[in-house]
Amino acid sequence: MSGPEGVDVPADPGLRQLDIPKGSPLDGAGEAGGARTAREARAHLHIAVGPARICAEPLPRPLPEGPVPREELERLRGIYRTVPGYAGMREHLRRTGLLALCGEHGTGRAWTGLALLAELAGATGGGVCRLGPGILHGTAGGEKIERGHGYLLELPAEHPEHPEHPEHPEHPEYAETPPDHLLDRLRAHVAEREAFCVVLVAAGSAADRLLRDRRHAMSYEPPAATGVLDRHLTELLRDGPAELLDLARATAVRPEVAEALGLDEPRPGEAARLARHLAAHAEGRLSDERLLEHCRSFAPRQAREWLAESGRPDTLPAALPALRAAAVRIALAVFNGSAYSLTAEAAELLTWELAVTLDPQYAPGRPVFAARPGAGPATARAVCGDGVEDLGDASVPVRAVWFQGRRLAPAVLYEAWDGHHNLRGPMARWLRALCDDPRPQVWVRAAVAAGVLCARDYLYGYVELLLPLVRTDSPVQRMAAATALAEASRAADVRPAVDGLLRDWARGDDEGERETAALAHGYGLAAGSVPASLEELGRIACADGGRTTSYSALRLLAGTEPETVLAGLTHWLRDTRRPRRDLALLTVLRAVTTRTSHLWGLREVPELEPYAAWPLATALLAAHPGCAARLAELLRAALTWARSAGAAEDALVGWIRRAARDERQLAVLSGFLPRLAQDGDEPLDAGAAIRIREVLEAL
Repeated sequence: MSGPEGVDVPADPGLRQLDIPKGSPLDGAGEAGGARTAREARAHLHIAVGPARICAEPLPRPLPEGPVPREELERLRGIYRTVPGYAGMREHLRRTGLLALCGEHGTGRAWTGLALLAELAGATGGGVCRLGPGILHGTAGGEKIERGHGYLLELPAEHPEHPEHPEHPEHPEYAETPPDHLLDRLRAHVAEREAFCVVLVAAGSAADRLLRDRRHAMSYEPPAATGVLDRHLTELLRDGPAELLDLARATAVRPEVAEALGLDEPRPGEAARLARHLAAHAEGRLSDERLLEHCRSFAPRQAREWLAESGRPDTLPAALPALRAAAVRIALAVFNGSAYSLTAEAAELLTWELAVTLDPQYAPGRPVFAARPGAGPATARAVCGDGVEDLGDASVPVRAVWFQGRRLAPAVLYEAWDGHHNLRGPMARWLRALCDDPRPQVWVRAAVAAGVLCARDYLYGYVELLLPLVRTDSPVQRMAAATALAEASRAADVRPAVDGLLRDWARGDDEGERETAALAHGYGLAAGSVPASLEELGRIACADGGRTTSYSALRLLAGTEPETVLAGLTHWLRDTRRPRRDLALLTVLRAVTTRTSHLWGLREVPELEPYAAWPLATALLAAHPGCAARLAELLRAALTWARSAGAAEDALVGWIRRAARDERQLAVLSGFLPRLAQDGDEPLDAGAAIRIREVLEAL
């Protein structure tokens, strides 16, 4: 028999008994827990982000040096909301003259610092000034400090480019003088002149050391965003009709605005920016569409700011803390919502890849003890809490970690991939390594992320992500490649390329490529439709004996169009080509022996979720009663045909015995078995009927 459309068919060896297929072609990889993992990975990454033209707004610059105008301080008094711990900060500053506020950029540290200085320096008749960081290193000394004045100093997140510059982190002043000693020097200058100074320190290693020392620093907690937003709206719209303020407040809580923003709790700087957009919208200067575009730009802007900070300094080991922070954020983009231990380990693996890319001669180690527990997630706007990981037969509690905003994960992943070309190499190597992890909680997330990135640049992703996965001996990596290809084919402009690639692989001589093509079609995405994927599986079955293709056909059966798949399988029963008949028989045998939760796909099938622990055949009968007729025809054929009768009897007996342990499953089968025995033109084989009857009598 010749194969269809160029697929070679091996010689017919004669009558061969079909056996019940055991597990997946990948020895169970990705079954237990894969369904929940795939669902969460899709939910976190399939979110639209704002247009690049808004995300390309300039990032905030360092605060200007010099006296703070009185008008700015007056405006501050009208808008500022007291943060948690403000009284303690004021007392520390009054008593010691110097306070280091440690927190993330955009959380309102500068406003709090100015408020503290205006209150204390104002009481003595002094003014408020901003200082440059050179004062820490002796370049300005203490001559800039005037008696009774207040001074705000921000340690820059973006350092000057030249190591000989005294503010560069590789300057000897940085390398040899710990941050607490630098602040000791500044405090002496301030105390000598009875002045006050607030130093803003970004979260990181310097902040951790200062907080451990406990002499100068306090951890900064931002105020609630709702209060900050309302204060800014009131200030911006104070000269207009009261109706405008009411409109802006109502717009701020609209569901579509919150969804576009995608942040659980905007930071004070973001709340101030959002207030400007809401005020412009209320005054008619901004349309609904443009308002939502601006809101969708907040998360990409945060991602862009994070990765821009991580680009300086550019030599190791000075860059290692920044690389580690970037790795944590990128790992969270892939593992958002999963176990903290998985995310942390993935971040360390990516840190190594980034470090050896920056300096191949330097092999970085890992800090054994964290500087401050919880500091890593906080740096990434993430929190830890109670979570659950699905293991198939059971679920286990875990300490989970997730971004504080549903748009942050895709924003970080896209910014890293699209905005920093030299990040792609280490990210690709990292994702490929994760795709070789046997735990579906790891490889499924990595594969989905790889597919998302391939869709954004298929030419690069095909060579750097997909081909290396396909051309290994690891069955898990081939499954990951198939998952990534199916995920990438969601993009309409990429799907024809993926479909063509899989067609070539299906007709080629490479067994690994052919198996990957079969696995990819099991998701029903790459060929453009479920019937088209099913037809491709029918072609590949001529070369693989139904081993992999029956698993993928079964995955299609557990998808969004079970009736379509059953119709295709029934049609194959009447096909003159034995490989297609065998594929139909093997698929139905798998349906009565395979747990539904093992057959996760890349589309949501909520109707099957209540029956995840049941065999797929039982779940289909419960969720789609209309499938009963075709399912009965397929099972009846398997029971009556000589090639499959023995395997079908064993499968059916096991199916019934399993249902006997669950009243709900037994009720479903009780309604189905009479249809199996009585419908159709051919009666059941006598031996099969007797055996099934004996099993039923023994229940």
